[in-house]
Amino acid sequence: MAVLKVKFTKTKRDKLAQILWILNWVSVVSGIILFSLGLFLKIEIKKRNEVMAKGDINSVPNMLISVGVIACIINFLGGKICYDCSDANKFSRWKLVMLPYIVCTFCFTFCILVGALMCYTMRNELEESLYLGLRDAIKFYKDTDIPGRCFLKKTVDLLQIGFRCCGNNGFRDWFEIQWVSPRYLNMASKEVLDRLKSNVDGKFLVDGVPFSCCNPSSPRPCIQYQLTNNSAHYNYDFLTEELNIWMRGCREALLDYYTGIMRSIGIAALLIWLFELSVLIGVRYLQTAMKNVLLLGDLEGESDGWLLENSFVETAKYNINIIKNLGKANQISTVSSMNDPNIDVQNTDCGKTNITTKSIPAAR
Repeated sequence: MAVLKVKFTKTKRDKLAQILWILNWVSVVSGIILFSLGLFLKIEIKKRNEVMAKGDINSVPNMLISVGVIACIINFLGGKICYDCSDANKFSRWKLVMLPYIVCTFCFTFCILVGALMCYTMRNELEESLYLGLRDAIKFYKDTDIPGRCFLKKTVDLLQIGFRCCGNNGFRDWFEIQWVSPRYLNMASKEVLDRLKSNVDGKFLVDGVPFSCCNPSSPRPCIQYQLTNNSAHYNYDFLTEELNIWMRGCREALLDYYTGIMRSIGIAALLIWLFELSVLIGVRYLQTAMKNVLLLGDLEGESDGWLLENSFVETAKYNINIIKNLGKANQISTVSSMNDPNIDVQNTDCGKTNITTKSIPAAR
């Protein structure tokens, strides 16, 4: 029994073909939107590529870009098919193409759904990439004279100013690394030498942060050095006073920023998926209705259209059997005594013959 069978008149078939022609052109626009969203996300990721570790974070924008391009091509072809389907004579040219087209469109529509879901599952990979990338960027903050790393100080400073953050997880990350370049350290100073000798790695560690961590909205002048030394500042207690530096880590700030972008893109992709699915259903109805018109032979009469010719269970069983039998057509039987009509035929010795040859009479 057919699933969701609908009866179509000649007028309804023509209107359905015209509506689908328009919707396919709208779908081309939606493909351009998907492509643009993927490109935007790729550019945004590339902007902060210096503070991200290498990983699969580009899989989502690449997926959206690819799906957007395919959407434009498939829906452009779908618009041409639906336009011709308003005429039964023109439909005969597409009769054998429409079913493979519907199957390919279904797979493509499924890819849109996958791309939308990937926008919501990318958070863990992005968080790990940001953690490792920011850790290395802060570690090499002082290397302003080393090629390949000299840009990191500017990158980190602009990042902390722009996103109002400090450090990787928080401002205390700067206490654990030497972020002051050795060229700016006075090695003749006893204080500097004592700090270098105070730890095993010989690093110049201070309880201070770069200037980019300062909060300009704070009424108090920025305290970026000796943050844990109450005696170094007048009327100051770092345990109870609200510090005038950014408290949030840059990893959290960037993660919230990209999560917001991907959430918006995911919602847009889901809406486009629902729209593409509705167009696909309409094309399926049009294909089955036009196919039945040709079978009935009455181009002006009524015809039935459906989503599935049989029930869901029967259709699933049929497709499973097709998949199981895909490779059986070319298999060779391993049983030597079966399926070969020539297996027991004796070979003829063509080299020997018992037929007496007649002598050719000599010409007289």
